[in-house]
This record gives sequence, structure tokens and C-alpha cells, in this order.
Amino acid sequence: MFQRLRVVGFLLCSFIFLAAQDIDSVPSVQKRSLASIADEIGDPAERSAFLQLFKPSAPVEMRARAEAFSSRFPQSAFLAQAYEVAARGCFGLGEYDVGLSYAHKSLALLPENPLLLVPVADVQARQSLNSAAIAHAREALDDLDRFAGPASVRDEDWPNVKQQLKSTANFAKGRALLQAALSQPVGETRWEFLKNSEASLVEALHFNNQDLEIAYVLGLAQLSLGKAMEAGNSFAAAYRGGSELAPKALDNLRTIYRLLYPSATISFETFLQQATDRWTTFLQNSSKSTDKKSHTEPTAIAYFGSDSCRTCHAEIYKGWSESGMAKMLRPHAPQNVVGDFRNSNEFYLGDDADYHDGKFGMKRARDRRLFARMAVRQDRHYFDILQSDGKWHSYPVDYTIGSKFEQAYATKLPNGEIHVFPIQYNVRHKQWINFWKVIDGPGSERADPRTWERLDASTSYQAICAVCHTSQLRNAKGGGFDVNNVEFKEPGVDCEMCHGPSAGHVIEMNEHDYHPKEPLDPPVNFHKIDSRKSVAICAQCHMQSAIRNSGANGELNYVSSGEFFGNRLRQPFGEFSRKGFYKDGRFRQTTFIVEALERSQCFKKAEVSCGTCHDPHSRDSASNPTSLKFRDEPDLMCTGCHNQFKDAVAISRHSHHAPRSEGSRCVSCHMPRIMDALLFRARYHQIDNIPNAEMTKRFGQEESPNACLLCHTERNAEWAGQQLSGWNPPRTSAQ
Repeated sequence: MFQRLRVVGFLLCSFIFLAAQDIDSVPSVQKRSLASIADEIGDPAERSAFLQLFKPSAPVEMRARAEAFSSRFPQSAFLAQAYEVAARGCFGLGEYDVGLSYAHKSLALLPENPLLLVPVADVQARQSLNSAAIAHAREALDDLDRFAGPASVRDEDWPNVKQQLKSTANFAKGRALLQAALSQPVGETRWEFLKNSEASLVEALHFNNQDLEIAYVLGLAQLSLGKAMEAGNSFAAAYRGGSELAPKALDNLRTIYRLLYPSATISFETFLQQATDRWTTFLQNSSKSTDKKSHTEPTAIAYFGSDSCRTCHAEIYKGWSESGMAKMLRPHAPQNVVGDFRNSNEFYLGDDADYHDGKFGMKRARDRRLFARMAVRQDRHYFDILQSDGKWHSYPVDYTIGSKFEQAYATKLPNGEIHVFPIQYNVRHKQWINFWKVIDGPGSERADPRTWERLDASTSYQAICAVCHTSQLRNAKGGGFDVNNVEFKEPGVDCEMCHGPSAGHVIEMNEHDYHPKEPLDPPVNFHKIDSRKSVAICAQCHMQSAIRNSGANGELNYVSSGEFFGNRLRQPFGEFSRKGFYKDGRFRQTTFIVEALERSQCFKKAEVSCGTCHDPHSRDSASNPTSLKFRDEPDLMCTGCHNQFKDAVAISRHSHHAPRSEGSRCVSCHMPRIMDALLFRARYHQIDNIPNAEMTKRFGQEESPNACLLCHTERNAEWAGQQLSGWNPPRTSAQ
């Protein structure tokens, strides 16, 4: 009965060998090498127990090992995987209710897991948990389109595995919709459910037209829609296939035959053969339709650069030129340097930034050794570095990177390579720091400043920074991030990275030859495009998990056909260093800021985009570094949609805090400052985040920060739970 559950079981076996991708580095197909994520587990006992979870075992052993792990290590960062193993073990034992409970726990910690969402939806559909099955199937299908296959699956195997998963997800969705329809009275709602059921089941057949159960259930949906002829075709396929459903299919075929041919003008055998022939034709036409749908016409595009925008859009251009985007990378100029190159201008090996729980400090070792001096000579800035040969080597600063919170520096070699110095200047704390050591996982080469002198790919600006800090990045010889051949059209994030290639528009304006345009045609009109397209444009730089595949002409952060911003697959979140996540599953680093937004219902169901709250052309960038539209009235970011809370009394009643107090602000509870940025805390962007005291009780405030306790620091999770439990409605949903 649960045959489909087996199609994804093998994927767990090699999960432990997934790569632990560093944060703030570029995921690409070339870099997804295999390494054990278990190396991030410091406790040898926990590591050993974790490895045992993935040994090929019978379902009863899978469940027992997973339950033992979660009981013994209740604060592990890998509970999502343990609960998933427990769920699969229970499914294999036929204990579906318990399995669904474990699956829910796993998905609360790692929601984007189509390998689990698919069997969950299948189980729920077969148990007539229709609403849940439909929701989980939709999430699975969305994730299968958004994410690349796991690194544990060979590239050549993933397309087939993905097809099986999509077929099962669509089948579960179609079956649940059919069951939901049949529970409705005759009317529009029932009709819509039936039509959507048929569409989902047809889609399931596109991915697996040999599955006779899909054909049979499709026949039921079509019969309920009054499509007797089409239903006969589907039942004929189920009957001819000789499956266990054949007797039921035959009964339905006889009923349809009597309905269509009450006078028996043709024999039943002829009717059956005709239905079989029509089914074959249907499958052939469906295959052709799928092939046609996947074709995209190329569009010729050309970039003219930001200066081409200045003449007509002077005020907007000025606002952009003063923004952080324009200053992401700039050629050296003394006025652009914010680091202290004159006074506190030395860095010692053994001096480590201690950033913990949102608090910054410096640890200085007793045996600290001078490594670098930052100096100014004749208005030129230099890094003087003591290298392994015992000599000081001087490198000019040719570029500054960033301007607001932290600034990095780079030098250009005679061969054109640009390398980022290993020491950066933190503006907030006025300290020279080894930032890569703060954010990278164990074994990071670039986290050791002494490796910088090798001037290899680990410090290459072109390989690790340029994809988000420069515009129209490409490999001049085609291929990927080869440091010798990567070039960019414009430093910083230019107008055309967001609004698209401007050549056609500029020529049209100069020649006064105006033509109607679609909102997505360059220059993009952000006021008229939907939120998903708007966020996709921002995600070019602000999505950590985006996998950068080079285009036909070596394009690395844009595409030269179709939509200029592309549609990049994401690397599965389980493959990143755990430094990027809290143990409760929320994102810890701002490099995942788009991924956090995409989890929120404000994005999924409403029209919230980055531009709802931020203005990239802000004219007050010096005093408003995050470009907020409503910096002084942050509630306006929310009450534009939630207008029931515009009234101070209503928001006070909702928040249980005094009007206009910090506790009554929407962002204080729903966007708490828990994301690590450049050694400070930024707001979490899963906007519907709700304080969850139970998670905080389990993992502690450090690994599951509770918004209530960010203000009420003298209290604990038990107190927060008591307070929240008395609210109406109770605040107990998963974070």
C-alpha cells in the first residue's frame, strides 16, 4: 500500500557524508565535494550515535536508534535528521500516526526537506488527512523546483529520483483533493477540488506514466467530474496493467460501458480496446506538451552601465550612488577608506574576535605575534605582512569592499587577480579582525591568515566575493570561477543588476522611439511586478544558498537569455555549516536573509517583498544604513496589510504591552534581533516568527533566542511560557 515510501529511503544512507558548506562563500557545482557533516559534532559519543543512525537497518532498528539518539542528546543540532530517521522507521513498521508525529518534529527544525515531505504527504493522503496532505505536497513540489539534489545523490541519478518524488507528491495531492471533494456537497467548491485533483493526477502521470494506481485514481476523479469517456481510458490502463486494482477497474469499466452504450452498439471488448488506444494517445500527447512547456526562447540583452541612467534619473542615481550597493567594491581612493591605518593599525596572530550570543570582545593570546601593519604612505594605503620567509612584504590597497558596518580591502596582482586581505576593519567596534575565522566552519583555509601569502582561490576576490559585490560578472573564456579569467563590467551593484540590461531602453529614449513594455522588461518597474520576481532580483546577492552555475558565455551572476536575474537552484540547507543555524532550525546568519523571508507566510501568501520595507535609492543612507522606508515608524511596515492594528489600543491589546513601547512594536516580537550580521545583531526576516518558549526550554536562549527574553533578560523560558500561555490566542507555534 505504501510502495512510494521506498523511493526515497536510500537517500538517507549517505546523508552523513554531505559537504559542510562555509557561510559567506559561493556555492557552485564545482565546490560541492563530499565531506562528513558529522565532523561538526564535538562530542565523540554524540558523533558515534549520529553515525549509527545511517547504517542500513530494518525499520525497527531505525526507530530504536533514532529514539535513543533524541533521548540521549536532546539538545543536538542534528535532531531534525534523527526525527526523520524515526519517522521513516515508523512508516516502515506501519505505525503511521507515530511516524507523522516524528516527521512533524523534524520539519519544525528543517522545513525545506522534500525527501521527507513527499512520504509525509503520501501517508496523510492515504489516511484522509486531506488538508495536511495537500499542504505538504505543495511544499514538497515547491522545494523540488527550488533546490538542487543532495550532494549524496549522483548528478546522473538525481533527475530520475526527482521525477519519482514529483510523481508521488502530485499523486498524494490529487488523491487528497479527490477525497476532500467527495466530502463536499454538490457545488462550486466540490467542482474546483475535482478539477484540481484531475490536474494533479495528470501531472503525476507526466513523471511516471507506468504507475497504475495513479491511472486508477485519475479515473475516479474523472468519473466524479462526469467525464465518462476519459475515466474509461484511465480505468482501461489500470485494468490492462494487471495490478491489484484490476478487478475494481473492470467493475468501473462495465459501469461506464453501460452508461455510454446502453444499446450495446459496440461490444465491451471493442470499447475496452478503444479506451486503451485513447490512453496511449493521451500519454503521447502529454509527453509532447511537457517538452514544449520547458522550452524558453532566448532574448538578446546588452548592458550600458549605470552612467547611462544618470541623465534622465539624476535624483535616483544620486541616491543609489550614496548607497551601500554602489559602494560594495570601489577602486582605492583615500576618502573611501574607513579603517584605522595610522593609530590602532596592527594585527597579531593570536588576537581573535570573540563574538558570542550577540556580544563582541577580543581575545589576545599570551604568545601573540605581530602579523600585519596597516599603513599610509603618500596618501596610499598598504598592508605590510610578515610572511613565512621572515620578511615583511608590502601590498597596496587597490580596492575597498563595503562601507557601512565593516570594510575589507583587496590588492590587484600584475596578472589581474584580485586578492582580499585576511584582516578586515569592523566599523562598529573599531577593531581589525580576522572575520573569516568568526564565520567559517572547522578546517577553513582562509581562516588562518598565514595561508594568505599563497594567493590562491581561497582569498580570490573573483572566486569568493565578486558574485555579490560586482556587476555582470563573467568568465571571459567560459566555465566557472577560474580566478584567471573572471571579469566584471562594473564594481559594486549597479543599476542594471536590479533593473536589467538598459541598452534597448537607452536607445529607445535617445531616438524617441517609444514602445509599450511589460513590467519585467528592462528597466524593471518594481511597482508592477509580483513579490516573487521582486525578491528573486534581490536574491541575486542576498541568497546564501544560491548555486552559481556559469552560463553559455561564462555569465556568473546574471543570465543572457530569458529573465536577466535567472532562476538559480538552492543548495540544501542541511549541507551548510551548522554555524549558519540555531539549533531550533532558524537561520543565524544574515547571508540567509532571503531564505528567512521565503519561510514567512507574508511572502508565501501575501505580496511582501524586500521593497515593502526597504528603499535602495534612499537619500539618507548615512543615517539610515539599512535603507528602511519607515525607520522612525516601523509598525507601518506591517499595518499596511494588518490594518486592524493601526489603532494604538488594538496593538496594545494584541502585544500585551503599553502603546508605543518597544514591546508593542511589531518587529520586537515578530522580527527580533537574532541574526548575526557583521558582528552585530540584525532583525530576523521570517516575519511571522512567534516566540516559542518550548524551543527555548529545550535548547536555551543562546540556541533558541526568545524575543520575550531579549528584553526581559532577568527572566527565563519557564516565565516566558507562563506569560504566553495566558495570551489569546496562545503563542505556541513553531519558530
